[in-house]
Amino acid sequence: MSAGRVVVYGGKGALGSACVDHFKANNYWVGSIDLSENEKADFSVVVPRDVSWEDQESAVIGKVGESLAGQKLDAVICVAGGWAGGNAKKDLAKNADLMWRQSVWSSSISAALAAQHLKDGGLLALTGAKPALEGTPGMIGYGMAKAAVHQLTRSLAGENSGLPCDSLVVSILPVTLDTPMNRKWMPKADFGTWTPLTEVAQLFRKWTQAEDRPKNGSLLQLITKDGVTQLVAAN
Repeated sequence: MSAGRVVVYGGKGALGSACVDHFKANNYWVGSIDLSENEKADFSVVVPRDVSWEDQESAVIGKVGESLAGQKLDAVICVAGGWAGGNAKKDLAKNADLMWRQSVWSSSISAALAAQHLKDGGLLALTGAKPALEGTPGMIGYGMAKAAVHQLTRSLAGENSGLPCDSLVVSILPVTLDTPMNRKWMPKADFGTWTPLTEVAQLFRKWTQAEDRPKNGSLLQLITKDGVTQLVAAN
């Protein structure tokens, strides 16, 4: 018997892989959704790259439904995303479109997946960004997309959002995650202010098990200092 069933959207990325590994280590059935397969997951959906938002949603929901065969999910965790810099002077539409596809498409498909396959009282976790609580002039497309995820989170927490009864939807708002790529590109940074991936995965598992759950609709900033991470709810 597994402890439960969880799907990780973005399950092949650095944070997604850490989540897959953590839930697997705690006896969960874990599905991965990404542009490539996560071999460690029990089930992988490889999202078709060059199709519309609507077709991506249809493909993901259909394939997950087939795998579940009538079972319900304990959690849908979306940690898909990416980053692009740039202001309004050059390639704004190009950068904004890429960020929208990586963050907003994946978040909205996760919401639709949760509406169809999450159990009552289940968890939907999305990924926003602390900088997007304010203006982001040096990364406008990124800020726009993450702000949309924040708005989606609060909408899903409201009445008649389509999510199952008593479900919890939250967004984590990291500053910098301690990933191999971030270490590669910022080797002289203060790693004590970066949030470890395992800590994020542990948070998701606690909330999946209904432990220390935050308020529904919360935007939770992950503030790490001297290696210690605190959750600070945004207003």
